[in-house]
Amino acid sequence: MRRVPLWVHIPAVLGVCFILIGPIAIIVRMPWGDFWESVTAPESVDALRLGVLTALTSTVMCLVLGVPMAFVFARYNSVWTRVLRALVLLPLVLPPVVGGIALLYALGRYGLVGQYLDKAGITLAFTTTGVVLAQTFVAMPFLVLSVEGALRSAGADYEQVAATLGASPSRTLWKVTLPLIFPALTAGAVLAFARALGEFGATITFAGNLPGTTQTAPLKIYLDSINDPEAALPLSLVLMAVALVVVIAVHLRRAPEVTA
Repeated sequence: MRRVPLWVHIPAVLGVCFILIGPIAIIVRMPWGDFWESVTAPESVDALRLGVLTALTSTVMCLVLGVPMAFVFARYNSVWTRVLRALVLLPLVLPPVVGGIALLYALGRYGLVGQYLDKAGITLAFTTTGVVLAQTFVAMPFLVLSVEGALRSAGADYEQVAATLGASPSRTLWKVTLPLIFPALTAGAVLAFARALGEFGATITFAGNLPGTTQTAPLKIYLDSINDPEAALPLSLVLMAVALVVVIAVHLRRAPEVTA
C-alpha cells in the first residue's frame, strides 16, 4: 500500500462528508410512516415506470448511435474528427435546459427540422418520444467516452492479427473488438441509463411535464418539492438507491480474466 501524506486525509474527509451529508439528510428527514404509500401511489408508479422505460429506450439508442461514433473517434485522429468529437461531447458541459431549448428549436413543431416533420404528421416535442430524445441527447456522451477510452487502451493489435488471418472488418468487429471492450461497453451503457433516468432540464424543456406522458420521476420530484417538500423525499430516496446500485455495478465489477 502506498503511503499518503497525513494532511491529505483532511480535505478527503471533508469532501466525503460534503457528498454524504445530502443523502444522510434525506434519510433522517424521511417520513417513513408514509414512505411505502408514497412510492406506490399511482402517480409515483407511473412516473417511475415511464422514467425506466424511456431510459431503457434511450440507452438502446445510445448503443446504436454511440458505439459507432466511439469507433470512429478512436480509430481516426484528423483535425475534423477531433472537432466533431468535441461537438458530440458538448452535452457533458452544456446546461441540460440549454440542450432542451436546442432540441426544441431543432425538432419542435416550428423547429429547423421539426417543421417538416410536423407537415408529415410527426410530432416529437411534448411527447413520450421527446422524453427519449432528450435523455439520449444528454446520456450519449457517457457511452461514447467509455467505449472510446476502452478502444484506445486496447489498441488495434488484435484487430490486425484478425485481419492477417483473413477476417473481414465486420467479422473482426463482432468477434474480436466488441468482446474485448465488453466490460467498458457495459459500464458505458449503465452510466447512460443512469444519466437518462435522472435527466430533468432537457426533458422538462423539450417534452414538458405531462403526467402519464412525459412526467418522469425527477419531474414529479420537482413538482412535489414545490407543493410539499417532504412529499418529494420518498421518490428521491428511490432514485438515490438506483444511483447507488449503478455506481456499485460500474466500479466494483470484476476485471476480465486474461487467459493464455
